[in-house]
Amino acid sequence: MKLKSARLLGIETSCDETAAAVVENGREILSNVVATQIDLHTKYGGVFPEVASRQHIRTIYPVIDEALQKANLGLADIDAIAVTRGPGLAGSLVVGMNAAKGLALGRQLPLIGVNHLEGHIYSAWLYPADTPKPPPPPEFPQLALLVSGGHSELNLVQDHLQYQRLGGTLDDAAGEAFDKVARMLRLPYPGGPAIQKAAREGNPQAFPFPRSRLENTWNFSFSGLKTAVLREVRALEEENRSLPVPNLAASFQEAVVSVLFEKTMKAARDYAVKSILVAGGVSANEALRKTFTSQTEFPVHIPPLSLCTDNAAMIASAGYYHFCLGHVDPLDLDVLPNWPLS
Repeated sequence: MKLKSARLLGIETSCDETAAAVVENGREILSNVVATQIDLHTKYGGVFPEVASRQHIRTIYPVIDEALQKANLGLADIDAIAVTRGPGLAGSLVVGMNAAKGLALGRQLPLIGVNHLEGHIYSAWLYPADTPKPPPPPEFPQLALLVSGGHSELNLVQDHLQYQRLGGTLDDAAGEAFDKVARMLRLPYPGGPAIQKAAREGNPQAFPFPRSRLENTWNFSFSGLKTAVLREVRALEEENRSLPVPNLAASFQEAVVSVLFEKTMKAARDYAVKSILVAGGVSANEALRKTFTSQTEFPVHIPPLSLCTDNAAMIASAGYYHFCLGHVDPLDLDVLPNWPLS
């Protein structure tokens, strides 16, 4: 791939974060703005799609303006626009797509639709513009573990934009399991940070929750683990015992992390990769980060916390490599809520 100098405006509205960013040459973050909707959805215990899309409409253009201002640039300084095409909530995706189309049409800029999961992979390539010594890029072939509220999957990345999906979740994604177990334990939304906080005071060996390893496959399953936690909670309640929330949280978290780690390491060995990437919202979990970074068998790339959750810098980064290959989409581009990575 022949790389070229370019600044891309990224737009991300796949779920409940309204985000825009400016990235130079695929790696250097000139600005990265995210407007979160967590407070709006907390009372529902999860993302309410209609509320999310309406809030995107209210904030999309102010967020784009802020991203350009923080980069000290105008649209005349932008070479292309990258926008999340999918997967995600249809109503949310449409808001970002329509904003990107309007700007692309008005300024005659190339439009590039990016897969949201692809963006998470490229989140590990980014660094702030004021970084004295930019980190080296991850090496190929690379094994990417993508873990979030909607996805848990392993992908073999042979080169830029070349993905082979090895396996994924058969039921609940890891992040979804965190949210559901948090509700069982009467912890606040979002569940991931709440369980992490409670687990710090708990014993991860207190409850021998099952690990579904699904031998001879690269798939994941967390529904059985979730059910085991529910049964334990109900049994304790029937005995009129107070819930040992820290121990339950720590034991559940340990079960999830151990399965993700063991399966990823085995795949990394089997495919003889040069590096491992862990990305997506769940990659912010401190137990998961510590487990991966403590091993020395493979170089591990995990984005900083600010880039683990949904953001537009990762969309601009992935879009840059499409731009270098001449991948430009027409203005009648439609969203794909269930768009697979490979």
